[in-house]
Amino acid sequence: MPNKVDAKTERVRIWEDLLKVAKPDSKFSWQFSEFICDYEGSENGTKLIVETDMYKNAEVLFITPDNNLETLREQAFKDKKTVIMTNYGITRGFFIIKPGMIPEGKEEVASLLDGIGRYWKHRTLAQLKEEVKHVDMMVTGASAITPSGIRFGKGHGYFDLEWAMLSSKGLADNDTVILGVGHDCQVADVDVEVEEYDTAIDYIVTPTKIIETRHEFPRPSKGVIWSRLAPGMREQIPPIQELWCETHCK
Repeated sequence: MPNKVDAKTERVRIWEDLLKVAKPDSKFSWQFSEFICDYEGSENGTKLIVETDMYKNAEVLFITPDNNLETLREQAFKDKKTVIMTNYGITRGFFIIKPGMIPEGKEEVASLLDGIGRYWKHRTLAQLKEEVKHVDMMVTGASAITPSGIRFGKGHGYFDLEWAMLSSKGLADNDTVILGVGHDCQVADVDVEVEEYDTAIDYIVTPTKIIETRHEFPRPSKGVIWSRLAPGMREQIPPIQELWCETHCK
């Protein structure tokens, strides 16, 4: 068992190493606290994912709008998967991209955040439940990941909220496999304080390997924990408003 270090200290080291391989974002540049960057070799991680049976058997994927998942989104479109996404900050809610919605040859354009808006269609949580029933795989980028399955470093908690919303409607459950994707330098065995809403991942995917996590933590099962929402989230995120109104707008 390797010696563990403090997560805050390790985050600094990880981001220093990440600078050597990261690709800048047009909006956030090198501010790793604000976005999940793309990096050298991310396409190799996509190749590893698409070769697995869990990907081949998945009909419906939820993929976060992270920069390092562009090639995965492109491949999922080419493979005729149904893809559910959000925008950054979830301020426009959930969107769906189904086979046939992207013209042949436009998959690469559609994989870009600026391009996908040409083709995706907005869906409420109720509409998603009616239309797709179940999400087979959820894939998220990560600032840093522990082999125990916990993501840390950025701290906005959007993926945890996406899990909470989807699981509240029965769209995601313990049968939904969860992948966290990052560079090898972003994997660190450190002590991390685990909150009740932290959504542990099942597999870590880097450009060189797939690592099954230790599955030390159960999936959150309380849905949206209203008291833990950051200020403004309920007002700014449409599916949060949808869930709130189911129980509070009588």
